[in-house]
Amino acid sequence: MAVDRDHVLRTAAALLTRKSTATMDEVAKAAGISRATLHRQFAGRDALVRALEALGIAECEAALDLARPDEGPATDAVRRLVRAIEPSAGLLAFLYTENQLFEGEEQNAGWTRIDDRIAALFRRGQAAGEFRIDLTPAWLTEALYGLLASGAWAVAEGRMAPKDFTHMIVELLLGGALRREEP
Repeated sequence: MAVDRDHVLRTAAALLTRKSTATMDEVAKAAGISRATLHRQFAGRDALVRALEALGIAECEAALDLARPDEGPATDAVRRLVRAIEPSAGLLAFLYTENQLFEGEEQNAGWTRIDDRIAALFRRGQAAGEFRIDLTPAWLTEALYGLLASGAWAVAEGRMAPKDFTHMIVELLLGGALRREEP
């Protein structure tokens, strides 16, 4: 019987999003395969995490393509990006906590491509007068990642309704938490 690698990866992503300390045995059980079969696909947890990283990068790049970050007002592009990336937010939340993915020379170049594209969106919004210029595009990019991860965790824990994901993230990111008096 052939193993559906995509099914195993998506099952692992769903499990590890809920329980980041899940063992390979638990991943295999969740995927409905034996531990030996899982190990034939992924030599160990690091190999599994690296495969999940590749999936996460591919999904982020697809979301960026779908969001068309170079079209229309930058604020609209941010909304489209958050909406497009929402289905992958749980996986990204898990990857966000995997420090080894972001340290040393083994860092996947895909993260830099994603960072560059998102930062370019924020730079475009700053140049157009849509976004504050006292916050760097790199910081706005990091803030977006943090909000995506927090939103995914809040949805997974039942502290936020899935239907509110895009609104909550976009409004906090673009509006900030500071209450402004209406003129």
